[in-house]
Amino acid sequence: MCLATQSDCPHGHRRERYPRLPRSMRDYIILDGGGEEEREDMLPYFDPEYENFSQRINPPRVCIDNSTCSDCTLVKVDSMNKNGILLEVVQVLSDLDLAISKAYITSDGGWFMDVFHVVDKQGQKVTDEKTIKHIEKALGPDSNLLGGAKGGSSPVGSVGMHSIGDHTAIELKGPDRTGLLSEVFAVLAELGCNVLAAEVWTHRARVACVVYVNDVASGQAVGDACRLSRIEHRLRLVLRGHTGGDGDGDDSPAHANFFSSGGAGSNTHVDRRLHQLMHADVDADDDDDGLDSHAIVSGEAGNVSAAEERPVVTVEHCEEKDYSVVNVKCRDRSKLLFDIVCTLTDMHYVVSHASVSSDGIYGIQELYIRRKDGRTLQKDEAGRVIKCLEAAISRRVSEGFTLELCGRDRVGLLSDVTRVLREHGLTVTRADVTTVGGQAINVFYVRDASGEPVDMKTIEGLRVQVGQTVMLNVKKVPSSPSSSSSAVAANAKTPRQPASGALSRTSFFSFGNLFAKLRA
Repeated sequence: MCLATQSDCPHGHRRERYPRLPRSMRDYIILDGGGEEEREDMLPYFDPEYENFSQRINPPRVCIDNSTCSDCTLVKVDSMNKNGILLEVVQVLSDLDLAISKAYITSDGGWFMDVFHVVDKQGQKVTDEKTIKHIEKALGPDSNLLGGAKGGSSPVGSVGMHSIGDHTAIELKGPDRTGLLSEVFAVLAELGCNVLAAEVWTHRARVACVVYVNDVASGQAVGDACRLSRIEHRLRLVLRGHTGGDGDGDDSPAHANFFSSGGAGSNTHVDRRLHQLMHADVDADDDDDGLDSHAIVSGEAGNVSAAEERPVVTVEHCEEKDYSVVNVKCRDRSKLLFDIVCTLTDMHYVVSHASVSSDGIYGIQELYIRRKDGRTLQKDEAGRVIKCLEAAISRRVSEGFTLELCGRDRVGLLSDVTRVLREHGLTVTRADVTTVGGQAINVFYVRDASGEPVDMKTIEGLRVQVGQTVMLNVKKVPSSPSSSSSAVAANAKTPRQPASGALSRTSFFSFGNLFAKLRA
């Protein structure tokens, strides 16, 4: 191509302001006498492949080590550092129901290196090939660990979303009361919505839940705007405790959001989303319903049982390394590290170093954190971190009984079951609901609405009413580590389901084994 730019080119070529070179080379050509329009192409050029170059030459690596320790499996992860990567790693392990007994975490200086000591639900090493392959796929070179998955989606943690198909996700938040869950499920059934999965948390007289539904007639997500508006209107009335009215008004504490399947909101990990929904209520708490942490440590608290259960959280400043150090000591349980890291991440703090260990029944965690701008916490920030972490840890603590139900799914099943619970004077403190292959798998954490111990006659009444159509397993949640769990078979003709392990106040039923059996 001729480089001449004059119209009297001796070769007869058409005029060119600059030769047709690659964009990156055009930036270095100086055009004499060119106007502003000619210099618009002179912006710096950045090759998009260069931005991911360091990730391609240093992909994340994961090693599953079953030979170093005799009583646990070591999961070693090293990768380039990025914001939120620790939460993603811990989320993968927590979704597989792996208990983290010890961990060493460092993510300073642009690199991320962690070692987790984990065991399965039976307290054994991780030897299941499917579980190992899942960890390698989720955290290894072919994972999206550095790709920036928005919202931290996880098919296992998202209440069985891998098996529920097209759906609409409904988020609800408001004041809790006895029978609320029954009313919510009754409204959804009345409006032609089939509940595919749900998770419900309650804490300090507040409730937050994420419910996945589809249309009963079509089996598809509810997409009609008018119908969604009608559903939202009815649910807001239920959350406010009204039996009538227009449901309008901005002063109500009720909250309802809708997301279609695949939307940004519905892809957020369900446990993380529930923490986010309840996080806004922390400021409203007077924090006078519990015991003072310092009184508990010094033994001045009157209620010894409550003192043992309350988490102790402190925040100190490390002058030498210029970090804020968060220390947590509480009764050890599953997903404890996830709840802590999730809360700190959503509060926009970065965990640079951490150590996790266990001392008998207690879990001990030490986390070195900074704000995203690199600064340490101010005094008022430290107080809020303590308050939010105490709330996040306490949300998974349940008392009373767990009711594990398994049976053929049908429209209105949840409405019927929760109605029976309400009629027997039981309030639901937590709920895990899902469907696999047409089977409804529901776990309800219940206690007496009056605060008194649950009468065994009430449990027998539940067995008679509910156990006729579904398999019901009732377990007592022990109030102390030495307490043992009790189970009642609800249907004599139905084989007893394998026990999911002794339940403590901080352990929760998992659908992992049941998923595998139903898929087989």
